[in-house]
Formats: sequence, structure tokens, C-alpha cells
Amino acid sequence: MDTLPDEFRRYLTNITVVVEEYPTEEDALLTGVGRRDLLGIFRGVAHQDRSGFFDLPPPMPDEIILFKRNIERICSTKGELVEEIRMTLVHEVGHYFGLSEEDLEQYEK
Repeated sequence: MDTLPDEFRRYLTNITVVVEEYPTEEDALLTGVGRRDLLGIFRGVAHQDRSGFFDLPPPMPDEIILFKRNIERICSTKGELVEEIRMTLVHEVGHYFGLSEEDLEQYEK
């Protein structure tokens, strides 16, 4: 989390990061990515789509889920693993902020 760009980190509220072994079939169908290839997913309401009573956040946090086994499978070294986790986290945080796949490319380098 500390490696996220400042413009993301300062606005992260009411969101949890969860690690699961593998994505569900529903996750794969929702994203259009095969279960073996899906590295992470954002589940919740994008930041810009939020509206609440007096701008209070919803009681249940949104989630970013990282899929441990899929990330491990594509990495050969600890350094690659750390970098892939960072890139996947940045990607999913970007979805929390409503960024498109094209918008996210600038942050994934």
C-alpha cells in the first residue's frame, strides 16, 4: 500500500484488501478473464459513483481482492512477486477510482 501513488493513497477510504487463493467462476464471468489468468478484482462502488447521506461512506467496505495462486504462478522470483502484487494492487485501486484500462497503463510501469 505504501508504494501506491499519492493521488490514490490519500483518497482510499472504507476499502479493504483481501487475499484469496483463486477467483470464483462469477469473478471470471464478470471480468471476462479466465479463472487462471485473473490476478485481482475490485468489488464495490467506484469512488466517483458514491453518494450517501451527508456524504457518509457506506457501512460495508469495498474490497480489492488479490488472487494469490494466480499471481504466484506467473512469477519466478520474490522480486517479480513483489512487483506483480504492486502492479495488480495499483490496477485494482485504479478501478476503485473509475479509471479505464487505458488510463491505468501510465501507473503500471
